[in-house]
Amino acid sequence: MIKKILLTIYFILFSNFVFAESMKMIGMKGKSSEVSRTINVAMYDNYFEPKLIKVKNGETIKFIVENKGKLVHEYNIATKKMHLKHQPEMLMMMQMGILLPTKLDMKKMKEASKTNHAMSHAHANSLLLEPNKKGEIIWKFSSNGKLEIACNVPGHYQAGMVSAVSIN
Repeated sequence: MIKKILLTIYFILFSNFVFAESMKMIGMKGKSSEVSRTINVAMYDNYFEPKLIKVKNGETIKFIVENKGKLVHEYNIATKKMHLKHQPEMLMMMQMGILLPTKLDMKKMKEASKTNHAMSHAHANSLLLEPNKKGEIIWKFSSNGKLEIACNVPGHYQAGMVSAVSIN
């Protein structure tokens, strides 16, 4: 029993460490006082505008994101590997009835997040928006790594709902 508890604690701590380390690879939550410019983004059903985001290493950008589609969409800044790792969590949200085609069940999300933090979908690099909703992300790019902005709602990434990030 104690071994099982220790393994669970180790897994939680290790998962948080790995997540924190991978987040550092892509940047960090930015401060509004450091924003150098604002980029307006429109999410349509299976594509973003603009398709290419150009930033400078060290630049802090405010993204104002509007879902102009008819479906729920995600705006997530990450590496391709991180997107692929995140997609099963999004599928789980759908299977649990949290993520529906045109809306989010916030009551179910709140309840599920009590036992699985991934279900809260509360990360500084990501927005999950219902149709006709807006949100914002302030992000400081501190990497020269290859980043993408993608929607990880099941099937959307595979359908091409990805924008490239060019970091100079």
